[in-house]
Amino acid sequence: MSRAFVKDNDGDAENALPDLPLSDHPNYVTPHGMAVLRERLAAAHARRDALRTTESDALGQQSELASLERELRWLNARVASAIEVDLAKQPRDRVAFGAIVTVDSDESERRWQIVGEDEADAEHGLVSYVSPLATALIGARVGDEVRWQRPAGDLMIEVVRIDYSDTAPRSEPQR
Repeated sequence: MSRAFVKDNDGDAENALPDLPLSDHPNYVTPHGMAVLRERLAAAHARRDALRTTESDALGQQSELASLERELRWLNARVASAIEVDLAKQPRDRVAFGAIVTVDSDESERRWQIVGEDEADAEHGLVSYVSPLATALIGARVGDEVRWQRPAGDLMIEVVRIDYSDTAPRSEPQR
């Protein structure tokens, strides 16, 4: 019989899920972003260890373990490739990675922090450094107007303030 029609036992391969995609961009992170990645990694390890110590061999548990293993592979890769940016060394006179930028436009005044891809959460004022908004802002100085190319149409925004504390905006953006 041909080996093509025989299923070999691959061990856990049948339970393994495909890896989560990793970005091709450098993995820049703020100090806060690095702390969050490490917390997520520790929590995933703890959850996996707890599941492994249970006697149950339920299908749901096996599914959760496979999902956790995939998440752990991704988190390990992200932590290993992280490039933590020291915000104290960023230029104070222009927008760079980690900057909290207050901008004004015809629509409103808003605050955004330029962060790593894993930290991005636009609803909370955190935008990835590879986003169109961050790309438009990087290098700008207070008083500069830049064109933000958005799907809803381009918008001219003026840089009103630049700050580099690692504590804001992490809440609802100003409206």
